Amino acid sequence: MRAETVRTIARREYLARVTTKGFWIATVTLPLLMAAMVFLPSLVLLKAKATHRMAVVDETGELGAALVEALAPEPGPRREARDLEALGERQTEEQTARFVVELVAPGEPEAQRAALDARVLAGEIDSWIRLGAGQLAGGKVEYRAASVSNFLTQKRLEGALSRVVSRARLEGAGLDAARVSELTRATELDTVRVSERGSRAEGGMAGFFLAYFLFFLLYMVVAIYGQQVLNGVLEEKTTRVVEVLLATVRPVELMLGKLAGIGLVGLTQLGIWLATAVALTAPGVVGAMAWLPEGKMPQVAPGVVVHFLLLFLLGYFFFATLYAAIGAASNNLQEAQQFAGVVVIFLVAPVLLMMPVINDPDSVLAVVVSLIPPFTPLLMMLRIAVKMPPAWQVALGYLLSGGFTLLLVWLCARIYRVGILMHGKKPSLAELWRWLRYA
Repeated sequence: MRAETVRTIARREYLARVTTKGFWIATVTLPLLMAAMVFLPSLVLLKAKATHRMAVVDETGELGAALVEALAPEPGPRREARDLEALGERQTEEQTARFVVELVAPGEPEAQRAALDARVLAGEIDSWIRLGAGQLAGGKVEYRAASVSNFLTQKRLEGALSRVVSRARLEGAGLDAARVSELTRATELDTVRVSERGSRAEGGMAGFFLAYFLFFLLYMVVAIYGQQVLNGVLEEKTTRVVEVLLATVRPVELMLGKLAGIGLVGLTQLGIWLATAVALTAPGVVGAMAWLPEGKMPQVAPGVVVHFLLLFLLGYFFFATLYAAIGAASNNLQEAQQFAGVVVIFLVAPVLLMMPVINDPDSVLAVVVSLIPPFTPLLMMLRIAVKMPPAWQVALGYLLSGGFTLLLVWLCARIYRVGILMHGKKPSLAELWRWLRYA
């Protein structure tokens, strides 16, 4: 095998893709779409915050006023956000509709129901509820509105009702509601991550989202560029361009050059996306750091970035090699998609195992599945992001996955060597086995 030939093919594959308008359109469009999905809904809600006009029929004489205070309190100091979850809850509360509550004196139930329903249909109010004596005994509150799909607004209303009714029940039993609330307040966990570099406070949700982001970024890039290898091989085969190429280069050189060139394209796009993600999330990170206690934000060690790139290369070569063999053995895209369905299993399985691994990265299940070569690139990255595994497990994962990938390259090169020039009948499993044996 001639290394110079492989480099030439890789350079050609790289330049043929990164110099196209489609590459840059896709590279720029995805971050823009992600930014739009992240920021636009919040901006729209903040700029066009609706007013929810609600009428409250208070038959108890005490719950209505307390509910008005709970839903539309007087301006005051903001509640401190102690972690990412509390910060998210406060943002959700701020982004829901602003309540304007109208207290209505109770009247004859049926006539009042008809009158208030008519006001809803006329657009004078958005909803109305009746607080009867049964609420203190645990009865449900009927929420009547022209639309009941505003679940965020309803959730906020339910929370306010629960607090108001609980307070009234405690006072009715002769207990000091404020004292009971103080004595029964929830106990929070102050999470501290212990590592060889020392202990530091870190929010659990922050670590989860970091691992989740790295996992799906790796998953997406491996899947996209593996599929590009299949399409590239299939295009050259169906247009007979490969027959001209094989007059001067060997099949294995052509395959390795194609894998290397498209892999460099993937690294280029991955670098651009990571840089864009850092730029887009920097304002949000700075804002979160202003609200959260010191040390609650996750820290990304340089070693995590190195592992991310190495595991991307392992995962890419594993799946791209399979896709190259499938493209060489197929006559058209329909045949290739049938074979590719088997490869997708190795991509989907880590997604199904993601949550157990994040929850307990040192469990027997997490250790075993992260050492299975097809799953190693995704699941070992997940474990590294959550908690750095023992060095021997990381080394063994690289060794097994790297060795398996080299074996796969050797086997698929034999299929590629024969299949790239075969046309007509779809090859059977027996024929593929013969190609492996005699190529």
